[in-house]
Amino acid sequence: MSRRKKNLPLIDRAEVVDIAKGGKAIARKEDLVILVSHAVPGDVIDIQVTRKKKKFYEGKPVRFHTYSPYRTRPVCSHFPVCGGCKWQDMTYEAQLKYKEKQVTDQMQRLAGLSDEIHNVMLPILPADTPWYYRNKLEFTFSAKRWLTPEEIASGKPITEPALGFHIAGLFDKILNITDCHLQPEPSNAIRNFIRDFTMENGYPYFNIREQKGLMRNLIIRTTLTGEVMVILSFFEDNREKITRLLDTLRDRFPEITSLQYVINPKGNDTLEGLEVKVYHGKDHIVEKLDGLSFKISPKSFFQTNTRQAANLYRTVLEFAGITVHDTVYDLYSGTGTIGLFLASHARKVIGIENITEAVADALENARLNHIENATFITGDTKELFNESLFREQGHPDVVILDPPRAGIHPEIIRMLFRQEPRRIVYVSCNPATQARDIQSLMEKYTPEKIQPVDMFPHTDHIENVVMLERNRKG
Repeated sequence: MSRRKKNLPLIDRAEVVDIAKGGKAIARKEDLVILVSHAVPGDVIDIQVTRKKKKFYEGKPVRFHTYSPYRTRPVCSHFPVCGGCKWQDMTYEAQLKYKEKQVTDQMQRLAGLSDEIHNVMLPILPADTPWYYRNKLEFTFSAKRWLTPEEIASGKPITEPALGFHIAGLFDKILNITDCHLQPEPSNAIRNFIRDFTMENGYPYFNIREQKGLMRNLIIRTTLTGEVMVILSFFEDNREKITRLLDTLRDRFPEITSLQYVINPKGNDTLEGLEVKVYHGKDHIVEKLDGLSFKISPKSFFQTNTRQAANLYRTVLEFAGITVHDTVYDLYSGTGTIGLFLASHARKVIGIENITEAVADALENARLNHIENATFITGDTKELFNESLFREQGHPDVVILDPPRAGIHPEIIRMLFRQEPRRIVYVSCNPATQARDIQSLMEKYTPEKIQPVDMFPHTDHIENVVMLERNRKG
């Protein structure tokens, strides 16, 4: 006999007081702490508990007694089912407030900065526009679209395909998207045209569980210079259908400057190890930032908010305080955008990155911009950043850190302590691991400036830049 599941409580009139990691809100009722979705600080709500943990509950709002002054009407018709913009129901001013608070809290709690945080913390840099800011979106085809609870309850058989985004946490559930407010046109027009054409002409959509179907993925990349890249991923090489679709798409959207496709029979959706073929136009698009040109190929990484990336790089340049005599090391350099941005101000820039394709992009972009004092090396950063490299390239005067979300390896910190560069600029998309690393660096360095940058409006994600100065001896 199975154990009867205990009834989970309904908590009435809980006050939403803060934002938690991952974008959920924090509600309190007496001594209870409840993490709740789709609530805004200032709301007073009844919460249906969905899960109990030792230190807190999880739940969902079932009734609103008081609406927060921070609330606003969501712009997107797909909210809140689509999890891409969880904070759409919060004013942009409030979003900035809680992102800035997130950085402050992490720096106080994990880096150990207390009263001094207010002397070094700068106001968050807001995005120029909170809508249509992304230069890249990826969409997935699915043989069966995500059904709402109401559709499921109706009992009607619905087997329509979908072209859109994954439901958060569900690898095989796709929400059909008709109008996304994240990427400028012709993004919506291209996606909707492809869906209409393929559905009308009997193109089978991919079934990830059964591993069958033709249409698999769609990537759209745009630039501020007006260039458009479209990459279609097919599960099988059906030459007749592929050619017909690509020809029709090319003729319908002459603004597409790079039309490419890939055959992906793998078990996952990544383009890794696959040949992306050019069908029409160039094999790349070009973006420009502050006079620099960046070549973007199908597999290239490029900051997805171009305008805000420029503000981020300007902040790094200001914080770095580079002179024409400085040797700058750009660790975890990616496609070299930060290093190339700094190169004209320095004697030399050395970038280290472990992804071969990213280094190739960095070297190509250096050639494209006629930059001769920047070099990029492929390899594990913790292994290459050593005395042998310094003898060859020079002692580091300024070091830029832009690591993955996990932060920097302890060996990097040990080497920084041995070499003692004058200044370190640490860029991170994860203030928690950044604060942990800064706490370690504070043995020999002092944080002088902290600048949060909002790269992703309507989400809880925040980019943060910290400038650290070497402590004076004696």
